[in-house]
Amino acid sequence: MAKGLIVYASRTGQTKKIAELIAEGMRLSGMEAEVKSATDIKKAEDLLGYDAYAFGSATYHGEMMESMKQLLFLAEKADLSGKCGGAFGAFGWSGEGSERTYNTMKHVLNMNMAGDCLRLKSAALDGGIPMSQGYGKTMASKA
Repeated sequence: MAKGLIVYASRTGQTKKIAELIAEGMRLSGMEAEVKSATDIKKAEDLLGYDAYAFGSATYHGEMMESMKQLLFLAEKADLSGKCGGAFGAFGWSGEGSERTYNTMKHVLNMNMAGDCLRLKSAALDGGIPMSQGYGKTMASKA
């Protein structure tokens, strides 16, 4: 069975909720899914053994969270080239964090991205629940 890893960096808990919903979508598609905080990933080896990776960061002052920056450095060492990837995040008014995560995954890590990044103000607003679950389903179909 294919396995997905969803890693988040959250400030208020919204990005964590999106991560959990993406995992639900993966599971509904028959994929195993594990959700972890970016602070739980300590070394590149912690990222090995998965078929799909969704990395999410809240946007804070126009940037991704520092723990997500550190995770992306570890991901570069893990060589995730060609793996299925997805980027997501919650934001208040700008949303650059998830876009920067996406661009790093696509252009630096050379991952096979499953569509565009998922940017939501909240998992509970404007169809965020089905959008997040759908993102997980899309990733599972491409893994």
